[in-house]
Amino acid sequence: MNFNYFEFVLDNLEAAGAIAGYVSISIIGFAVISFFAKQRNGSILNQLGPKNLHPIFGAFLGAIPGCGATIVIASLYKSNKISFGGLLAAFISTLGEGSFVLLGASEEADVAGNLKAYFIITLFGIIAGIIFGYIFDIIGFKINTQILSKDEKKITNNFSQKSCFSEFFTQKIGFKSILLMSLFLAPGSVMALWGASIKSIENLTFWVSVIFSVTCMIYYLVNKFSYKNHDCYSEYNNLKSTLLHAASDIAMVVTFVFVGLFISNFIIDIVVGAETFDSWMASSSYALILIAALIGLTPGCGGMISVAVAFIVIPNFPLSALIAASIATSGDGIFPLLGDNKKAGLFVSLIGFVIALIVGYLSLFLGF
Repeated sequence: MNFNYFEFVLDNLEAAGAIAGYVSISIIGFAVISFFAKQRNGSILNQLGPKNLHPIFGAFLGAIPGCGATIVIASLYKSNKISFGGLLAAFISTLGEGSFVLLGASEEADVAGNLKAYFIITLFGIIAGIIFGYIFDIIGFKINTQILSKDEKKITNNFSQKSCFSEFFTQKIGFKSILLMSLFLAPGSVMALWGASIKSIENLTFWVSVIFSVTCMIYYLVNKFSYKNHDCYSEYNNLKSTLLHAASDIAMVVTFVFVGLFISNFIIDIVVGAETFDSWMASSSYALILIAALIGLTPGCGGMISVAVAFIVIPNFPLSALIAASIATSGDGIFPLLGDNKKAGLFVSLIGFVIALIVGYLSLFLGF
């Protein structure tokens, strides 16, 4: 039987775009809400209450979908306004942008199953964050923060030289295209939450999803290679800046979703075969937990997104492996932490990985 590679790529582009429809409105919604909340209550996060509650605050803040909370927590730790236990708790409980993948909906996704998985891994993350956060606070563990000099701050926050095209594309054409296509796909994505769809525009939705995925990947690559030291922890000075960061996050998520879908489906459908792959999934849970934790350990959100996509598309993918990846991941909040205090960033990542293995294997023992 001849395999149609073009159709295979097209289907994966459409699937990534369909998942990204809900992901986009979630990211934009959280970004806008966070922006106005910050404008209205700018100092609210500077008052986290007594130190003995910091692990609890950190764990619940980290569980907020996206990377915004961990970025704020990293900033608070730099200013000595949160304990190390609170910092660790936030990074243990965060799913980064991977949370939006599990909250998405498409033909690739079992919505009810994904939501159940999301709440389970969030619960595991919060509990583990609180427990281990208190352990480190009780023993008095702390890594001194390092204050950057003015020159270092300028280097950290400045953009590199960029071409007129890249700036025009990321801030004009690509930016507006992502927002417009997100709005177009939003109604269908919301309806997909209860298994419905807009039949009259199914064909149009298919092609918009494909174009959306391609646009996001181009946007991600242009943004990544045209700017230096430009991360989502830059200041959200105004609403447009907030939306630009949201578009950048959307592009990154869609890119990794497509890569994850493509690789997973290619391995299952072409390289191995569905039946053989199912038998592997049933017999190698211990190895998958380790692999998922290692993937989640990679800086940024890409690793967690990849594991979340694998959970969606791979039959019998163990929830315990997803739990391990969710605890090991640090999201984009790790970048400002590494920039301000490399020792703290590396230690949080390493401890998070160890905790991920402990909780992952424990959850497997408990039947997850």
